[in-house]
Amino acid sequence: MECPKCGGPVRDIARFCQRCHATLRYDCPACHHEQRHGGTCDKCGVNFLKYLNAVVTAKKAEADVIHDRIERRSSLIKNVLYTPFTLGIPLIRDLFVGKNKSRS
Repeated sequence: MECPKCGGPVRDIARFCQRCHATLRYDCPACHHEQRHGGTCDKCGVNFLKYLNAVVTAKKAEADVIHDRIERRSSLIKNVLYTPFTLGIPLIRDLFVGKNKSRS
């Protein structure tokens, strides 16, 4: 077999060209079908770039939800710890005003 990028000789089972390190085998992210070209999968028809973009977007949204939950929890703990110094005013404000913000 010949590398499509540099034209050097490559074994049929190689995943990368030893000379130029070009990818010779692509693994479909959805069905894990292995093929010689990228772009769309021959077996399931999934566009590699769009699929990976959707997965990254979903993971980012999931991470944002977790980050917001941690931020709210740490704010609550901070207000509880500062209660003797602030007379609990920020804690009361967060408990009542925070509920109204989540409804909006």
